[in-house]
Formats: sequence, structure tokens, C-alpha cells
Amino acid sequence: MEQELQTRILHAVDDLFEREISFLTELTSHPSTRGNEQSAQTFMTSELKSRGLEVDQWQIDVDEISHLPGFSPVLAPYEDAQNVVGTHRSRTRKGRSLILNGHIDVVPAGPLDMWDRPPFEPHVDSGWLYGRGGGDMKAGLASNLFALEALKHLGLAPAADLFYQSVVEEECTGNGALACLARGYRADAALIPEPFAEQLVTSQIGVIWFQVHLKGLPTHVAYAGAGANAIEAAIPLIAALHEMEHRWNAAEHRHPDFAHHDHALNLNVGKIQGGDWTSSVPAWSTLDLRMAIFPGQDIEAAKAEIEATILEAARQNDFLKNSLPEVVYHGFLAEGYALSEDKSSTAKAAIGALETAHLATTGEALETSAITATTDARFFGLYADTPALVYGPRAEAIHGFNERVELESIRRITQSTALFIADWCGVEDI
Repeated sequence: MEQELQTRILHAVDDLFEREISFLTELTSHPSTRGNEQSAQTFMTSELKSRGLEVDQWQIDVDEISHLPGFSPVLAPYEDAQNVVGTHRSRTRKGRSLILNGHIDVVPAGPLDMWDRPPFEPHVDSGWLYGRGGGDMKAGLASNLFALEALKHLGLAPAADLFYQSVVEEECTGNGALACLARGYRADAALIPEPFAEQLVTSQIGVIWFQVHLKGLPTHVAYAGAGANAIEAAIPLIAALHEMEHRWNAAEHRHPDFAHHDHALNLNVGKIQGGDWTSSVPAWSTLDLRMAIFPGQDIEAAKAEIEATILEAARQNDFLKNSLPEVVYHGFLAEGYALSEDKSSTAKAAIGALETAHLATTGEALETSAITATTDARFFGLYADTPALVYGPRAEAIHGFNERVELESIRRITQSTALFIADWCGVEDI
């Protein structure tokens, strides 16, 4: 890319940056937790149409994707699960096509009194934008859109087909991204600006969500010895699962990209429910758990070991051996993905283009990292033969209280993304 064009693109992002932050503020104000994404997606549809993109907004049909690799089982209804894709069709198609992917769903805010200010009333303070989902990952949706807007500001457009995706369900299944693949959206590469501090993600873990259902023997608490407490019965099962977690993290089991990481795979007891009355020995309990796996770790074998671990621990319990737990899978059933293992010329070219863009924006070499979370990148990399570059802004307290994203980091990511699009896709006059 010519230096003159590069400089013009960087300045165009600067010219539009106040508008970008205003857009992000409005988008973050939509409380788009799972099942409540509709207002945010309506806003996205309006914004994409106003920029001349061809917009496809549709309701996800579970029956259309449930047979596909990467599908995660769901329990909640999907009546309001809608994706939005804005398509730019190139006149010349002389460049390489691109997917710009981001998720609109956010995790619950938690107790509101533990936030300094209401989570869906975003505000800027000392160079950071605060609000639930501002970092994870609506800042990425903003950087994707305003990278395109910067080119348009210069009278330019990508010289290849480009698909801007705003998807649901990333935080619990990834089925939104899978539905985009099922609908036929394909490209030579994908860019996903998840908030990992301006580093390129080389590897990500996989995730398994599961429930353990326990049945106890209820009785009045005055005769507790004659009953069986379904909540307390969970304690030895949790201990056994943590022992399994320790085994999976052993050095000999690690993926090479995580060789330096002593504890990349984390078990989380995310939720427990049980019992009906304070003075009754609880007759039931349900545990919601999350366990991670390495890239390349067989997901069916992992499920089998989880179940065997739970059943073995149950059989050592005087009560549970006669009332074995039930394991139910819902939500994430996600394989790990390693971009580092993609040795194709396409992956090499895409990474090289991003490295060049990052260097031009920041003056520094692009750093890489293997992350202990999962993203929608796996769908493109594992099931569509498409290198997926995860590269986004610096954010803090994602999934926590007072979530925030750094404004200057958003600016840099937007600039790098605009340069990457211009290099990867090429440019043509509008």
C-alpha cells in the first residue's frame, strides 16, 4: 500500500472518531443479554442500511443448524434470536473477500448496586468508556463499522465482497456465527475484534457447559440424619471434577501453544440451585458447570471422562451410589481452535497483512497470545477452512463490574482494521 493512502486512512479514522464513540455509546446502552438482543440488532440494521449495505436480518432456526459441526445444544427458546449481516458487493472483485464478525450479545450485569453507575447507561471517564458490553464486544462492532466508514470517507470501498456480521449467542453457544455459515456466508478470511489488548490470538481453548442433576431424600430437618441432602451431595462431586481439572492441565497433556501455561483449563461451578424449604432437607439440586479443553482435545472423549469422574465419585458416596447423578449438556460444546496450526498460504497472507497494518498504526510489532477463553473464530477456522484473526482493543473487567474499554485502543484497532481491509481486499472508487 502506498504511504500516501496509508496516511489518509489513518487520518480518516481520526476525523470520524467522535462519531464512532457516539455510536458505541448508543449501542452499549441497549441491554442485549441473551434473548434481549432485538433492540440492538434493530439499531445495527438501521446503521448498516444508512451506509448503503445490503442487509440480511433473520431469525435463527435451530433445526437448520442442529446437524452441523460445532452446534451447541440449547435449552432456551430461539423465537427472538436474530442475526444481522450487512453485505458490500464489490464492482471489480479484484481483491480477497473478508468477513468482519462481532457479537451483539452481552453477559448479565449482576447485582446493580455493585456497579459505580448503571451498566446500561454508558459513560466516558478518563479515556475509558464504561458499560456492560462496551468492551466485550461492542467496541469491536464499532471498530469494524468505522474502519469501513473511514474508507468511505475517502471515497473508497473494498475491492472485494465484504460481509459485516452482528451475531447473537457468542457468550453461550456460538450458534449465531454457525447460522451465518449455514446461510452461505463465506470469505477468504475473517477478522473478529474481541478485546484481547491489541494482540493476535494464536490459540483458544474449547468449552463444555454441563449440568449435574442430583436427587436427595427429603425430610424435616429435625430428622436430618434420616434424609439425604442433595446440595451437600454435590461437594464430593465438585472435588472429583477439580482433580480431573488438575490432570488435564498436566504438562504432558498441554497443547504446544499452552506449554508455558500451568493452568489454562479452568473448571467453574457457575451456578447451583436446590432445595425448596429452609427447614427441609433438600430433595434436589442442579449444578451448572463449565470446563475447558485444549485445541485438538477430542470433545466426546472429554465428555466421557467428565461423566466417568462424576459417576465414580457418586459411587463412593453412601447415598449417591443408589441415586446416581444425571449429566445434561446445554450451551457451549465448543472445540478449541489454533490459528497457529493453519499453515495455508491464505492464513500466512492474512496474518502478514494484519502485522503490517498493526505496525503502521502503532509503530510496534504485533504481539501474539494463546487465550484461556473461546471465541467464534473456531467456526471459521475449523468448519469453513477460513483463517480467523482475533484482534481487538484493550478492555478491563469484561464479565465483571464496571466493565470498560480504552478509547485510544479503539482508535488504534479501527485504524489497523481499516488498513488491513485496504490491503487484504484492495480498494476501488465508490
